[in-house]
Order: sequence, then structure tokens, then C-alpha cells
Amino acid sequence: MSNIPVELKYAKSHEWARHNDDGSITVGISDNAQDQLGDMVYVELPEIGQAVTAEEGCAVVESVKAASDVYAPVSGEVVEVNEVLGDTPELVNQDAYGAGWLFRVQPSDAAELDALMSGDTYAEFLEDEAH
Repeated sequence: MSNIPVELKYAKSHEWARHNDDGSITVGISDNAQDQLGDMVYVELPEIGQAVTAEEGCAVVESVKAASDVYAPVSGEVVEVNEVLGDTPELVNQDAYGAGWLFRVQPSDAAELDALMSGDTYAEFLEDEAH
């Protein structure tokens, strides 16, 4: 089973969301998602200041196997992107929940975070998806 930090929230499209002390939300793709995609070769991130809408594509990760859209888990404004990924996209594979984060959003509706799955629910979701 993939590494699933319980303190994070998860979307059915395999993004994770971490609520930061400053109210922003850090977003990345789950360990399960990066494992399924394989070795990352390119990451296209949203622009700082870009408005994103929950469940809509706003970034792209490309691996040796496929390109995949990354969906915003919450609506809001992009306040930071992980620029290091431009030169080292493999960080997504190496540390999906740490150095491989994708972008940060200042949410416009904090309740959207509550609607995401808990770590335990996401683990069950992955189990069901595997069968």
C-alpha cells in the first residue's frame, strides 16, 4: 500500500491538500498517483495569481508513461508554485508529500477542504479502485 499521510486531505483525482498555518493550501499528487505514472520528466504548473476552481485541471505532470492533468482540490488563487520542479521534476517521485509539492492556493471557500477525503477514506478508496 502506498504511503498515505493521515493529516492530509485527498481528492478522488489523487491530489493531496495540506492546510498551512497561514491559511493557504499546499497541493501535490499522491504517492499512489506518482507510482502509477512512473518517472516524472516534466511538470507544468499554474501561474501565480491564477484563479483555480475545485475539480478543474490547472497543472500537468508528464512521466515516461503518460501526461496527466492535475486538478485543483479547492478553489482559490495560486499564491506560490514549486519552481524547483522545472529542473527536477523527479522530486514528485522521490518525495510526493514533501519536496515534490506542486503549488499553493489561497482558498476562496475553506469548506471545500472539508469535502475532501481523509487519509483513511482515501486508503479505502484506493483499495476499492484496485478491485
